[in-house]
Amino acid sequence: MKFADRGDAGRRLAGKLAHLKDRQPVVLALPRGGVAVGFEIARALEAPLDVVLVRKIGVPWQPELALGAVADGASPEIFIDRHLATRLDVPDSYVQEETARQFAEIERRRTTYCAGRAPLEIAGRTAIVVDDGIATGATMRVALEAVRRRGPAWLVLAVPVAPPDTLTDLRKGADEAVCLETPAELGAIGFYYRDFHQMSDREVTDLLAPASPGSDAAASGLHMN
Repeated sequence: MKFADRGDAGRRLAGKLAHLKDRQPVVLALPRGGVAVGFEIARALEAPLDVVLVRKIGVPWQPELALGAVADGASPEIFIDRHLATRLDVPDSYVQEETARQFAEIERRRTTYCAGRAPLEIAGRTAIVVDDGIATGATMRVALEAVRRRGPAWLVLAVPVAPPDTLTDLRKGADEAVCLETPAELGAIGFYYRDFHQMSDREVTDLLAPASPGSDAAASGLHMN
């Protein structure tokens, strides 16, 4: 399956999540790409949309290879693959410096995307955590742990594409997982999209606007044409 773009992937995922519409869903997307997927799910389920601010910590000489990840929250989450760090001889000093740098980027994104808005309340609700694809799973793992701490009644992982072994591991951190494509040889996530452009901060904030204070959508879900 090849998706036209992230919106197309979101609409297809929404069809697999329709059974959650009456279970007080809240859609929590990983910026940037996950927001475009999550927007379509939120619109279909008439659910509010928010972000989970998570950042990958990459290997110094191969940034796309995840060494770990960090997530924002009242109790920030940090995951470092110590086995991988030892095997690749990644210095502790780099891990500490990169962790601090990624937390700084999370703070920048919070200011840019949320504009002082408090996170949506998810305690006792169905939390659907969304991204545009999963490779190593490090970022999603931390995102699920951070969301779980906020007390949802039901925690759902929803992605268009992920490798089967990684998805099996991540299912342990969720109550339900929905994935449209599970190729044994994943390659690059962008291969599964015809349009996989790098989204800008402006695109993210435009999609999150309906969740801003005073918006009807923030209270009752997205109802946009």
